[in-house]
Amino acid sequence: MAKLYFYYASMNAGKSTTLLQADFNYRERGMETMLWTAALDDRYGAGQITSRIGLLAEAHKFDPESDLWAAVSDEHRRRPLACVLIDEAQFLSKDQVFALARLADEADIPVLCYGLRTDFAADLFPGSAALLGIADALVELKAVCECGRKATMNLRVDAAGRAVVAGAQTEIGGNDRYVAMCRRHFMAKRRAAADALQEAGADA
Repeated sequence: MAKLYFYYASMNAGKSTTLLQADFNYRERGMETMLWTAALDDRYGAGQITSRIGLLAEAHKFDPESDLWAAVSDEHRRRPLACVLIDEAQFLSKDQVFALARLADEADIPVLCYGLRTDFAADLFPGSAALLGIADALVELKAVCECGRKATMNLRVDAAGRAVVAGAQTEIGGNDRYVAMCRRHFMAKRRAAADALQEAGADA
């Protein structure tokens, strides 16, 4: 029986690397796969899954309007798929996650999703929330905080390295970047940034 998997982690935990390794393992055994990634993430080129250690693969792009059940089912009829692999799964909609579960349940195709659990404000992404709710298997991939503890949070920082405590949930490109941290240091840096903003407002 095929399953729906969710491999989740903070930034820099090797999610894309793990996905590409899984894809390689299937293809090395002569099995067909289908790769997907979020259309909005074009940091390394649209329709590409790229790991920080230099691995790269072409992928289909999904956006909020993508019908993953129809697209994968059509491809499965052309070439029997052994696995579907989804990068940036946090950007899936709830309906798309349910469509992926249907692929596992009705088409008997294993679906492996890789993504962030929470955003820079510690809120769940919609796709991640749905996957945490219905995936058959939840697998945490490990990253390391600057203090050496396990990193579970994603701190957004500006060009000067200061924590960003407000803004849109999704920021692709721009000057901001993300740092994986343990909860203790994530909370401490966000409190310090919020206090600095409050002091600046009081002095204005």
